[in-house]
Amino acid sequence: MTATPPVPGPPPQPGTAVPHPVAGPVPYPVPGPWPQPAPRTDGLAVASLVLALCGFTVVAVALGHLALHRLRRTGERGYGLAVTGLVLGYTTLAALVVVVVAVAGTVWWGVQQ
Repeated sequence: MTATPPVPGPPPQPGTAVPHPVAGPVPYPVPGPWPQPAPRTDGLAVASLVLALCGFTVVAVALGHLALHRLRRTGERGYGLAVTGLVLGYTTLAALVVVVVAVAGTVWWGVQQ
């Protein structure tokens, strides 16, 4: 059995007919490269946002920082979710501190009267 000679010329472009070394051009187009799957969304970023919306501020802030660190390493999606979880977590935490200080000040002022 003899080997078929290589087809001269550049490699075929996706979507064009490829000449067959013996039978001639193939009547159907060659499929192009398959689309790559979208990068995954980081679970810690999602958890940070959900917990910040539920009011678990300290856990949301911790998970948001962990998610940002992991996102820089892996290149997954979810940067906006992690930042939103951090902003909501820190904002809720600051509001909680203001409320605690106001209540403590009111109680202290009431005891002094």
